[in-house]
Amino acid sequence: MTVTELPVVLAEPEWRARAAAHRARVRPWVEPWRKRRAEAAAHPVDDFLFTYYSYRPSHLLRWHPGLGVTCQVSNDSWRADFKGRGYVASDAGVRLDPGAFTDRLTLVNWVAELLRRTSERPAAVGCFGLHEWAMVYRQDPEEVRHASWPLRLPPEHIAATVEASGLRCTHYDAFRFFTAEARPLNTRTLTRDDQLTTEQPGCLHATMDLYKWSYKLSPLVCSDLVADCFELARDVRLVDMQASPYDLSDLDVTPIAIETSEGRAEYIAHQREFIARAEPLRERLLREVNDIADELTRSR
Repeated sequence: MTVTELPVVLAEPEWRARAAAHRARVRPWVEPWRKRRAEAAAHPVDDFLFTYYSYRPSHLLRWHPGLGVTCQVSNDSWRADFKGRGYVASDAGVRLDPGAFTDRLTLVNWVAELLRRTSERPAAVGCFGLHEWAMVYRQDPEEVRHASWPLRLPPEHIAATVEASGLRCTHYDAFRFFTAEARPLNTRTLTRDDQLTTEQPGCLHATMDLYKWSYKLSPLVCSDLVADCFELARDVRLVDMQASPYDLSDLDVTPIAIETSEGRAEYIAHQREFIARAEPLRERLLREVNDIADELTRSR
């Protein structure tokens, strides 16, 4: 639901049903993470979206209708459902006050520009997920990022694969974790300032980051879209680690052997699938972010 579809008023039974459906959808993603954390266990695939990204599981469980939607309420019990700043109540119901979020306009505009430029840029495939390899390239065993999980190939084989294939990473937040020895092997040195000019839709991490940009603009972005982006990010993360040099067979994670021609072809097929799945989400998010920018600008 976007601001351009307004005005939108949800009757109390309808928004409560939507909120309950959202929690039911998200809970199977959140509860295993909470259980592992209580047991001091770790899962390098499934934990990533709760450790690398900063959105708390409790926040992911919380439903927000998004900017421009009024939820009818019968009493003050709404305060337990709409937690966080920016919600105001009137005779019409509860809604987000855009004036409470004008301090986020710079971020909103930057995210809109990033999404727009990324969507307009042609997708590049053929990096083969070597960013995870570059993160352990010529690294001492005790320095390996996921040291509790063995590598499925000897370090010298990993290094030879990286050197033979080359590195074509376009995503700064992957590149910044490369080892010092791997960075010069990339086609270019990436910086945060370059992000608007390098991000492209074939990158698995750019696809996962749709989740980041959606939650960073929560509660202005509706929670249904945040959950859609999270679901795609989970699938991408699995392929990300399947193509890594780690041996995750104990987690029933089947490797994609990108050191072989068959594995590289399989990886590209996954890339193309994710490009197709991400495109409508990126478009939806961009529409919402543009509408949010317009509303915040009018409220300044």
